[in-house]
Amino acid sequence: MKNLFVGNMNFQTTEDELRELFAPFGQVTRIHVAKDRETGRARGFAFVEMANDDDAAKAIAALDGKEVGGRNLKVNEARPKEGGSRPGGSRSGGPNYGRGGGNRSGGGNRGGGRGDRFSHEDYRESARQPREPRW
Repeated sequence: MKNLFVGNMNFQTTEDELRELFAPFGQVTRIHVAKDRETGRARGFAFVEMANDDDAAKAIAALDGKEVGGRNLKVNEARPKEGGSRPGGSRSGGPNYGRGGGNRSGGGNRGGGRGDRFSHEDYRESARQPREPRW
């Protein structure tokens, strides 16, 4: 089984259209069109899983760069998900700029789990910059 990434898709492309596109090259076992969580609208890429590696290679060779829905598709072998956190930091809003805090991360008196990167002692003598409003 091989998982293929299909990018640069038209936002109106459906799973059925992708199945029709990939079916001539072999058995398609699964299709996942990525959708926005908030709006439910397609995000312009999908993953197509094919049963046979040779069929997947033929599909990549034939469909990479092919125009579908006014856009040139980008088809290649999907890379496995990278481990760790998503780009952009924490899930609670914005980036997680060293919000160690308290006893949770055991950072002692160094600001909560930031290690040796930063110390408040380095900035004791300098004037504090005004903060931007948070609205």
